[in-house]
Amino acid sequence: MSKPRVLLADDHTIVAEGLRSLLEDEFEFVGAVSDGRALLDAAQKLKPDVIVADISMPLLNGLDAARHLKRDGVTAKIVFLTMHAEAQLAAEAFRAGASGYLLKSSAGEELIAAIHEVIKGHSYVTPLITKDVLSFLMDAARQPDQPVVKLTPRQREVLQLIAEGRTMKEVASVLNISARTVESHKYEMMEALGVQTNAELLQYAIKIGLVSVSTPPGDLPQ
Repeated sequence: MSKPRVLLADDHTIVAEGLRSLLEDEFEFVGAVSDGRALLDAAQKLKPDVIVADISMPLLNGLDAARHLKRDGVTAKIVFLTMHAEAQLAAEAFRAGASGYLLKSSAGEELIAAIHEVIKGHSYVTPLITKDVLSFLMDAARQPDQPVVKLTPRQREVLQLIAEGRTMKEVASVLNISARTVESHKYEMMEALGVQTNAELLQYAIKIGLVSVSTPPGDLPQ
């Protein structure tokens, strides 16, 4: 029987190399990418059975990459391996199409076990946050939608790129839209979120995991 094919997506080279060493005995390693848009291309070309991805990645974060992959019909199971322990992000990951969610502080053996579980068609959440996730889902069922759902997929892409410190022209180039359209998305987001400053917009991007506080983004352009 052939080994399950695994694709890695993490913008930290040392992490990716460590994961490859950990997984290659039990799985077929098909490649590694360092940003969300490269992940979209690699998933289509390499056709992995499982994708192990971080949430905070340049150009396109893991959550939105997962949404793109599911929309495009990619059948690979997605396991997030991240430093983000927030229950809201874990819940959002599963809404985006993930099958597993682990923390980078989890043991290596847990990641291997999680991959085997998702291949069987099961879902996996690390015990480190299971209780928090269940509490969050119960609370969310009794409350209005979380603020994250106010943004469209395109607005989330624009927000991430702006929060990474890219100019309006650079964002427009990445997304193949006009700079004026980027500007329009920015101010529509500010209105939808009820924020008035660039700093507040950046704080929101960090809060929902579009950019990582471990790699501080540049200043938002005015």
